Amino acid sequence: MSSPCGKYVSGSAIIENLMNILILAGIALALAVDAFAVTVGLACALSGLSRRQVFRLAFHFGLFQFLMPVIGWFIGENLLKLISNYDHWVAFGLLLFVGLRMVRQSFRDDDEKYRAGDPTRGWSLLVLALATSQDALAAGFGLVVLGINIWVSALVIGLTAFSLTWVASRVGPLMGRVFGRRAELVGGLVLVLIGVKILLDHMGKG
Repeated sequence: MSSPCGKYVSGSAIIENLMNILILAGIALALAVDAFAVTVGLACALSGLSRRQVFRLAFHFGLFQFLMPVIGWFIGENLLKLISNYDHWVAFGLLLFVGLRMVRQSFRDDDEKYRAGDPTRGWSLLVLALATSQDALAAGFGLVVLGINIWVSALVIGLTAFSLTWVASRVGPLMGRVFGRRAELVGGLVLVLIGVKILLDHMGKG
């Protein structure tokens, strides 16, 4: 027969586990917001995304969101603090570069846009995946401090980013139809604004 004390400890453990699950779900959703917004911007600008484009975006955004917390866990607190002094500037610069490139392309004719290439491929895709996963680096260390298994956490964060990217690919075309021929301009501005948001958020914390 278990003691009242034992029941109390068991109940506390259940509550703690539920709290950790809620914390992890909240963190995963918060970290996936930028990937969601970027995908909406791209889908809007390109008047929709093919299945391959959606998969490439979802896979890379999910992969980077999975890897960054693990990297944050491995490198430790001191190095993380050093990197965090600059990561928001890196994210801002990367999103500004891709966003302004899309804005510029919005004023070109269709042939020039075709030659400009697909932003869901190559370096553009890697730049976007890196820029939208900067915050996940610090989250990795924070989750370890909370006592949450890093591998489970990283998997949940990665799958959340993958899923929300897929959802965003369905929202973007609706915006594209609303904005018509200037959809690419709007999509580029969305990326720039996300970069500004990341920069301001970090400066506000400092």
